[in-house]
Amino acid sequence: MDATGFDLQALSNSDLVLATDLDGTFLGGSAHARETLYSWLKANRERITLVFVTGRDPDFIADLCASTDVPTPDFVIGDVGTTIARFAQGLIEPIPALEAPIIRRWHGKPELVRTRLAGICGLWLQAAPFRHRLSYQYDDRFDPTSLDVLEGVQVDILISHGCFVDILPQGISKGPSLQSLIAFLKLPAARVLVAGDTMNDFSMFQTGLHGAVVGGAEAELLKATRDFPRAYECRAEGAAGILEAIRAHALFPSIPEVYE
Repeated sequence: MDATGFDLQALSNSDLVLATDLDGTFLGGSAHARETLYSWLKANRERITLVFVTGRDPDFIADLCASTDVPTPDFVIGDVGTTIARFAQGLIEPIPALEAPIIRRWHGKPELVRTRLAGICGLWLQAAPFRHRLSYQYDDRFDPTSLDVLEGVQVDILISHGCFVDILPQGISKGPSLQSLIAFLKLPAARVLVAGDTMNDFSMFQTGLHGAVVGGAEAELLKATRDFPRAYECRAEGAAGILEAIRAHALFPSIPEVYE
């Protein structure tokens, strides 16, 4: 361990860094595909650094790892990029050095956002804990132009899944937070694969890292990433798509086949 508290030498020697979205991606696809991916990850755990990059909150991730056979990650980028943490002994431990800029950008924003968005037809705050972000859900009564009331508030607005609106600190999302984590831990960027299926994963592909746009992805994401040379468009969905992309990018010497 060095002064950061991490074994940077071991992390920099990772053969593969898998930075993956959860819903529809790492948790997506058939039960057989998930079992194949998870078993392969567990068998090669010392060679692979696993990062969950998700819109989910820390409590959800901790419960998921405690109650299922999902491999435990080494690190977590949660809350659509506004949580950056280590996963250790079942606990998600935020990394203060990486979260400090996020906290500064979010200071004073929550109440202002809540006030301005109150009463917008078809838009309501999600019933979930929030760390440095606010997440809303909407139905067909919602008019996206109503979000113009946030002009000048210095936040970013992310619409995804056809029903969610995330309000984030300006300049913060999955991609920038992943890049901060890679730099902080000295992870080998050339060995990183990002994987996702919706527009809230788009900023990960904007990094220019090797990518897996898994089968069944949102049409908007497919269109937005089509000209990105490293954003591989997978035929297979979810977990099988991740394995397909690792093979396509030649990021690991032996990749199991998924026959369905």
